[in-house]
Amino acid sequence: MSRRLENIDVRPVTEGEISDWTRALNTGFLRPPYVTEAEVADRGTYIVPSRTLGAFDDGRCVATFRSFAQELTAVGGRPVPADAISNVTVTATHRRRGLLTRMMALDLAAAKERGDVVATLIAAEYPIYGRYGFGPAAHTAEWTIDVPRTGLDRHRPVPDDGGRIDLVDGAEVRKLGPELHERLRRAQPGAIDRDDRWWQVNTGEIRPAGVPWTEPFYAVHRSASGRVEGLAAYVCDDHWGDDKRPLNTATVKGLITTSPAAERALWHYLCSIDWITTVKSGRRAPDDLLPHLLPDPRAARLTTYADWLWVRILDVVKALEARTYAATGTLVLEVVDESGLTGGRYLLEAGPDGAQCAPTDRDAQLALSAAELATLWLGDESAVRLAALGRVREQQEGAASVADALLRTSRRPWCPDMF
Repeated sequence: MSRRLENIDVRPVTEGEISDWTRALNTGFLRPPYVTEAEVADRGTYIVPSRTLGAFDDGRCVATFRSFAQELTAVGGRPVPADAISNVTVTATHRRRGLLTRMMALDLAAAKERGDVVATLIAAEYPIYGRYGFGPAAHTAEWTIDVPRTGLDRHRPVPDDGGRIDLVDGAEVRKLGPELHERLRRAQPGAIDRDDRWWQVNTGEIRPAGVPWTEPFYAVHRSASGRVEGLAAYVCDDHWGDDKRPLNTATVKGLITTSPAAERALWHYLCSIDWITTVKSGRRAPDDLLPHLLPDPRAARLTTYADWLWVRILDVVKALEARTYAATGTLVLEVVDESGLTGGRYLLEAGPDGAQCAPTDRDAQLALSAAELATLWLGDESAVRLAALGRVREQQEGAASVADALLRTSRRPWCPDMF
């Protein structure tokens, strides 16, 4: 017999409940439902109990939810404070009881109270988060490169831009990587910050319990002036055909650059490694240059294209004022938010020199939900497309085209990271 909803306690966990919370997390993600002392100790170093929620039925954790502070880069390069949401699970025995709704409501209310401009997450399943005001704001793509087909001359020096590529170890990456990433994220809408722990975990200095680790190769690109402009981490397998032909694959774990020259040089380097016949790109921007950096773009086969970063607007005024606009114009938006966090009518006056946004009583030109506003905010989606789909409504003819002229960007947003 199912237990009534009011008998399930949804609240922040205590330090003593981290083990039970972790067991519920593993269960929800279909991992073995046991917890080691090492796993609990590791989680205790980075989770914040007051932002780590659990649902407890007779003292047993049956749902999990965690958030943490994050910075998200808006269009134009300005970082905004974000409430990053992760570790969301509901145990199979307790689904359809509103537990996620209760945890989400608690977290978003706290985030708005703190002054966070947006909330972010990466959705395991598409249908879940739209009802909480989240919209897919940045996509991801992956390519598989058939190296022999690329048309590259693998015997030419790499790179050919006057720079150089060096292999380094994890300790050197921890020195060089953070500054390189800071330059990237200041220029890349959709990018998020990386703390010290990120670099420690992703270079093997910290190895979370139960997470397999294979030491990658790290390739650093330096320009002709010696400045670090690119970093690639990759692993290789050991696969040979029956006739002693190498059939090895290089899988990219991460590749960031601050110049097209570095991007070209690193991809050409990866395709020039002896015995490598396939390169898997890892997660890339949906409009990545990669295929067209090859003489034959068809050598790069698109194997994944999917939504990635989801955004929830918590403060319409601050969100719209934080970003830049290529065109000059005004737009009155009617934002519908069933949660009551951001609903209202707003006048946006935008231009290359900045933007002002304020509540208004003027007639609305475009009506949309908080989720659709989030989808448009980073510039990846078209209001005209959403109008055709019936997901936004023109209250004034041509308003969707005005929105596109203001909001869309020449390059698509991209979040390189999982969280």
